[in-house]
Amino acid sequence: MTAWTNQFSPLALTSQEALPSLAISHLTNWSLISVIGDDKKSYLHGQVTCDVVSLNNTDSTMGAHCDAKGKVWSAFRLFHHNDGYALFQRREAVDTKLAEIKKYSVFSKVDFTLADDILLGVTGSDAEQFINNLSNESGNVRTISGGTAVKVADEQWLLALNSAKAEELITANESDAIFSTDTLWDLYDIRAALPRIESATINEFIPQAINVQAVGGISFTKGCYTGQETVARAKYRGINKRAMYIVSGQSEQAPKAGDALERSVGENWRKGGTFIAGYQFSDNTAIGLVVLPNDLDDDTQLRLANHEALLWQKQPLPYSLDDNE
Repeated sequence: MTAWTNQFSPLALTSQEALPSLAISHLTNWSLISVIGDDKKSYLHGQVTCDVVSLNNTDSTMGAHCDAKGKVWSAFRLFHHNDGYALFQRREAVDTKLAEIKKYSVFSKVDFTLADDILLGVTGSDAEQFINNLSNESGNVRTISGGTAVKVADEQWLLALNSAKAEELITANESDAIFSTDTLWDLYDIRAALPRIESATINEFIPQAINVQAVGGISFTKGCYTGQETVARAKYRGINKRAMYIVSGQSEQAPKAGDALERSVGENWRKGGTFIAGYQFSDNTAIGLVVLPNDLDDDTQLRLANHEALLWQKQPLPYSLDDNE
């Protein structure tokens, strides 16, 4: 382990505290799958929910890879990188993802590998200016020295770099940026309500239950792909009864993917949803993403399982779940 990797530490933030104007997080809990080969576009297009064919070099897209029943193996961000595509997703689910998406690749000229890029998250109000200083390009995906910069959300950029460039960048910005673990990235993802899948939630949900359609990750006009029938029925026949929401409450620790959130039913409590991600502030406030029934009243009482005294509340989403918008 080189010295620069030791500079990243958890950042203690209260729930009322402003986020750093410039922070760089080492995204050790994330991974990048590289997709190269003559058939990369057509093969990938037939496997995932998003429109690969129409994706240009200056944009990225969210997407999901499903099994035949439409349950999600992985949620990812797709973009052009080096000589092919890259799929940015949680490291926990990457082995399963690789095995499943490569299953039929023997019949095509396409190669899927776990990339060795260093993944850094640049966040804060100064993040875009920081990226502008690395590149003369203007798109949401930019080729930079040593790799690629990808805009994920407002004040949130991903860098996929070779190790030499990553070390150079960190060393050059020791006095300008706060260095954090990827828990800070988790907070930005939660506030942007971006879908993700961990090992605890593999094959638990269809894409619409984790809002993949709401962030532009499903094309309903592309050709066939694995799980398409279920995804289409969820949209046109209304079979999906769940959605992902932001929730907050008091907690002694951050909820983990797969943890249960209970909801009140009269005087009783029953399981209401499943956590996708969680973040813990330093003042015992926590925030998370949780899949809940999409017909719950906003004032429904929620609590963590086995934490009866600590109530949670739904928070507004940064986007609409209305299929007509």
